[in-house]
Amino acid sequence: MEFDRELDAKGIACPLPILRTKKMLAEMKTGQVLRIQVTDPGSLKDFPAFAKQSGNELLAQLEENQVFEYFVKRK
Repeated sequence: MEFDRELDAKGIACPLPILRTKKMLAEMKTGQVLRIQVTDPGSLKDFPAFAKQSGNELLAQLEENQVFEYFVKRK
């Protein structure tokens, strides 16, 4: 999947990946896509909830080798 910016939040516990995602999305233009990589399994619930609450769109949620990858489109 294509993306405009990337956030490496591996090894960081929630809520920091969400807070960093929120900050980075605020710097992006509407319609741009942010790729986030996280190792915290709590992110499986956190990122869908964040997208719903913030109005941003969660385009994809993937997992490979205990690394969770999210693609969020800025509202």
